[in-house]
Order: sequence, then C-alpha cells, then structure tokens
Amino acid sequence: MTELKALEGIKILDMTRVLAGPFCTMVLADLGAEVIKVEVPATGDDSRTFPPFKGDESAYFINFNRNKKSIVLDLKRDGDREKFLSIVGHMDVVVENFRPDTMEKMGLGFEELQKVNKKLIYASISGFGHYGPYKYKPGYDIIGQAMGGIMSITGWPDSPPTRTGTGIADILAGLFCCVGILSAIHARNLYGLGQKVDISITDSVIASMGTIFQKYLVEKRVPERTGNKYEFIAPCDSFRAKDGWFIIAVGNDKLWKDFCRAINREDLIADKRFENNVKRIENRDALKDIIEEWSTNYKKNEIVEVLEGNQVPAAPIMSVDQIAEDQHFVVAREMIQEVAHPIAGKMKICGSPIKMSVTNPSIRTASPLLGEHTEEIFKEYAHRRRKKG
Repeated sequence: MTELKALEGIKILDMTRVLAGPFCTMVLADLGAEVIKVEVPATGDDSRTFPPFKGDESAYFINFNRNKKSIVLDLKRDGDREKFLSIVGHMDVVVENFRPDTMEKMGLGFEELQKVNKKLIYASISGFGHYGPYKYKPGYDIIGQAMGGIMSITGWPDSPPTRTGTGIADILAGLFCCVGILSAIHARNLYGLGQKVDISITDSVIASMGTIFQKYLVEKRVPERTGNKYEFIAPCDSFRAKDGWFIIAVGNDKLWKDFCRAINREDLIADKRFENNVKRIENRDALKDIIEEWSTNYKKNEIVEVLEGNQVPAAPIMSVDQIAEDQHFVVAREMIQEVAHPIAGKMKICGSPIKMSVTNPSIRTASPLLGEHTEEIFKEYAHRRRKKG
C-alpha cells in the first residue's frame, strides 16, 4: 500500500537555520509536508559546520534537516528575490527565524508576501516575539532559558542557576511553532484566511513552566532550585544505587506502604515521621538517608526490578549510550533510525516520537546537500508567478 502522509500536499518554504526553526520544519517534514529549505549560497545553514561530524558532514545538520529539499538564494539580490516571490505564490507556509523586521527590510515581510499569496501562513520564531519592549533583543536558546525562568529553578539549592542539558528553549519554540502552523492551516480551511504565527522562544519557556509560575502568582513565593526532588511529593527524587542512580516516584500513601514492603521495611509504615505525604515532605532528608542506606547495597536495575514487581514506580537514570542500545527505544519505538546520506554514507539519527496508526511519520530521505534541489524547485515552481486565491 502506498505510504499515507498526514501532511501530504502541504508545501513549506523553510528559511530557518540552526535549531528552533529546523526542529519545527523537521517535525512537519516527517509528517509528510514538502519542506523546501532556503539557504544562502556557499555556506548555507550555520549548523552545516556544527559538530559532531561524520567525515566532513555535520551529524547535527543531518538529523534536523532530513526529509527536506535545499535551494540557494541570495535575497539581497533583486533577481533572487523575484525567484523567491514566485515560489511563495505556490506555498502554504513560510517559516523564518530571523530577528524581527529582517524580512521587512528586504521587502519580504508578512504583508508583502500576502500580496503574492493571500492565503499564506507566515510563521516566525524569534527571541522575544515581533512586538513588545524586548522585540530586538537577540534570541538564543540560553537567553530563552535565562529570561524564561527555567535556569532559576534548575540545579541544587547550593548550585548556581543551570541550563538544561539540551537546547530546550529552542525545541519548545519549534514545537509551539508546529502547533501554531497546524492550527493556522485548519483555520484557513475553515475561514479561507492566511495569517501570521508569532512565536517567542522566551514565551515558550515561560509557558512550559506551568505550575512553577502558579507558586508565585498565587502565593507570591519565588520558586527555588530543588535538585531532582518534587516539592509536593515524597519520596519522589533520585537516589544512589551501588552502580549509579535511579528514580522513585511514590505519589500516594498506598504506594508508600507498597514501597516499605518491597524494601522489607514495614516498620516505616508506622513511623509517625512518614505516616502521610505531608509528613514525608517535612522529613524528606531523613527519609532519603533511610532509602539510600538500603539502595546502595544493590545495583540500580536490581532495585527497579524489585520495585516494579511491587507496583512501585521506579526507573534507572539512563545514559545516552544505554538508551541508544535499548531494545524498547531502538527496536520497538524506532527512536534511533538509519539514513543513507550521499556523502556521509549510512548513519543513525533520532526518530520521530509521534506514532500514528494510519499516517505514521517517516524518515524518507537524508538531509539535502547545499542547493541540491535548486534547479528542480525553480523548474517546478518559479517558472511563473501565481497568486493563490
């Protein structure tokens, strides 16, 4: 049977680079949209030079730009701007992550592009959005993490504010941009109107903080760094094993009793310090010492097996190499997949976390070479200017 694609027929002109924008368009491309990546001549997307490398090819770029086509245009040149506009007339979506007003200065802002294609969806990702006092501040992942609040709550009480181990601000912005684009496509189907989607990296981090902000908004209490423990549940934290670290998530009093039985410490059930969740939170330090007195005698996988066998939520803290060799993630969930790159050859990249029963996302092609599809795209789209009505 022919592969069915959720976004079959959706055409996206992708002017983004590095992470936030390419992550957004990667998700859309995996779902079946035709994504045409516009790159500057000679150098292309900055991330083509980012490590790690396989040979001379950036694995960073290959991962986030699979399933896309690449054309080169110098939008400072009149001729290339005309080519760009002729392609826009055929597109459903334009995505960019320049600083605000960059496209306007080239005569290619949302209002101008709508003159070419009135049903166009124009999506922009920037550090602080296209309006507001911080509009022109630079937008980098670490700035989004810093000013979005997540660094202030990440780490331990005695450690400095800490960025997350990945570019989470950029990735959140990319995901929110996907939601905005898909919503705008649906709205266009309903009302026949294109629109602008304005995504701020910092807004995306603030939105992801959820209940963290409620602590201040409701109680006027500034949340602090708490390490791995959950403020409102105990024991819900990381604990030391003989060979590493593991997680316990005891979310209610029944699980607490199950946990005590699992570790052969039924005496703790009657201990007034731990008789309910409120008491366990108050005495969490003493509780952690008791748990680690037991857990440091065993390996983390042994601990998890015992706890899961007693219906107590637990998990090992896994390293990247362990995940990359794990049968559940690699074989069953296909979160590591192989692609064949024309220069780098066969290599492994991350799969899509979206699983669908009919239109499942797929990795069909490796990332494009710089300008690989320029001639093909110009032949298909740029031979004439067309207004989409």
